[in-house]
Amino acid sequence: MTRDEMEQGKRIKKRRYYDYSLLFLVIFLVGFGLVMIYSVSYYNANKYYSDHALFLRKQAIFAFVGVVLMLVISKIDYRIYIKKLPMLPGKPILWLYMLCFGLQLYLVLFGESTGGSQRWINLGSLGKFQPSEITKICVLLCTAYLVQLAPQKMNSIKGFFKVLFLMAPLIALVAVENFTTALVTGVIMVAVCFVSTRKKAYYFVIAILLVIAGVVFIVLFPYRMERIEIWQNIETHPKGYQILQGLYAIAGGGLFGKGLGQGVQKLGYIPEAHNDMIFSVVCEELGMIGAFAVIFLFVLLAWRIFVVSVNAPDLYGGLIATGVMTQIAVQVLINISVVTNTIPSTGIPLPFISYGGSSLLVLLMEMGIVLSVSNQIERER
Repeated sequence: MTRDEMEQGKRIKKRRYYDYSLLFLVIFLVGFGLVMIYSVSYYNANKYYSDHALFLRKQAIFAFVGVVLMLVISKIDYRIYIKKLPMLPGKPILWLYMLCFGLQLYLVLFGESTGGSQRWINLGSLGKFQPSEITKICVLLCTAYLVQLAPQKMNSIKGFFKVLFLMAPLIALVAVENFTTALVTGVIMVAVCFVSTRKKAYYFVIAILLVIAGVVFIVLFPYRMERIEIWQNIETHPKGYQILQGLYAIAGGGLFGKGLGQGVQKLGYIPEAHNDMIFSVVCEELGMIGAFAVIFLFVLLAWRIFVVSVNAPDLYGGLIATGVMTQIAVQVLINISVVTNTIPSTGIPLPFISYGGSSLLVLLMEMGIVLSVSNQIERER
């Protein structure tokens, strides 16, 4: 055996790593969400639309398309979004920013009002689309890109405010009609900046400034102040009915629950139970054990994304995974806090489980990007 052959034999063979554990968790959560949507919605769907599987079928279509997109995106190198392509005059990420800015501006001027909020663009027979969902991806990718250009600049508050200056127009447009989604988007941006710097102290100043901005946004709009009133007087306020019925559902489930499909509060008591209030029905039908199992699944999901983040081949990939992990964690925390009346009521869906095509589709696309990051990790065989 020659010396070259001996050296070649000593080399550690490497292969691309694909996080199948993460993929399984995502598909399981989507499947569980479909089961719960049918369990929660079949009564009202049959009563009002004479089709007990209406909401299940709609969500299943988005789930199928989303899973296909997730698998396709996972096989595309995530660095393509910040590369200059020959067929485009600018980088894809710039086009995404302009698209989201245009959609959010159109929404503010011409968007369709639903439930008192102007958050949707009507696509006719294709249904409605919520631009703020895709704006989350845009802010995440753009922030990660800006940070990885000069990570050393993030050690000063000046570097953070440069990123904020570029992201603020998008977040402000979202905040006009959807403050909670803007809050989640802002937290994603701050989290991506936070993990990239060694100096954390000035983030306390940033946190105080963001809290002040949040208070101003709440005080300026009377309906947001009313939500605080409802939260404080849930049993006596006329508009506290939905949350109160959700609390009855949680209490009625006990430890082991009434059984899948056997819940009572979904039978016309909790309005739109298949949307943001679906966790209360999970508690009623599957009990505290089922509720904690769902929370544990989200903890596992966050952990797998964290593993991808710390093992990412470059800073950009690590920051993307961090942003997605932050978004899912914040949305789960807010949704469960609202359902249990820990914080004032606001409209944030439970990821992968609540009914909503736009939200599910975008989440699955984000998971595709995270899987793409994992696919670029080289692992010893």
